[in-house]
Amino acid sequence: MILVLIGYMGCGKSLIGNDLAAKVSYDYVDLDDYIENQEHKSIKDIFKNNGEIYFRKKETLYLNEVLNTLENAILSLGGGTPCFAGNLEIIKEHPKTKVVYLKTSLDELTKRLFNERNKRPLLAHLKTEFELKDFIRKHLFERSFYYNQADLNVSTDEKNVEQISEEIISSLL
Repeated sequence: MILVLIGYMGCGKSLIGNDLAAKVSYDYVDLDDYIENQEHKSIKDIFKNNGEIYFRKKETLYLNEVLNTLENAILSLGGGTPCFAGNLEIIKEHPKTKVVYLKTSLDELTKRLFNERNKRPLLAHLKTEFELKDFIRKHLFERSFYYNQADLNVSTDEKNVEQISEEIISSLL
């Protein structure tokens, strides 16, 4: 099985993905890290030098590559990955995948992302918490259609990594 973690940036996909992989002895792949390794540059530099359309095309290419080579793995996606280029359909149609949406509230995402917005290309231009919250609210509205198609929705608010991992394991593995 390939367990695919989706959700907005800052929801904990990487932390939870690593924890889950260790608990169930699966491989762990972060799609953004995979893209950076394949492209030999950071996501931030890809966005800056090549633009979002280039990035989204590469993201779909590498998503297919990873899905077709992994077995018994946890795969964390970028926040927008399931929302572009038919990626969610690719994931859902794959015979080995289960999708988990790590659902995090607007307030919690704003709190988590405000101090690290300069490391995230889509957020770097936002100067205030109000601007960030508005930006996230808009994205969550647009992306919820995709996120809510997951096989399992797990709320991350007021839970630690251990609790979230155990909830996923008891529900899907």
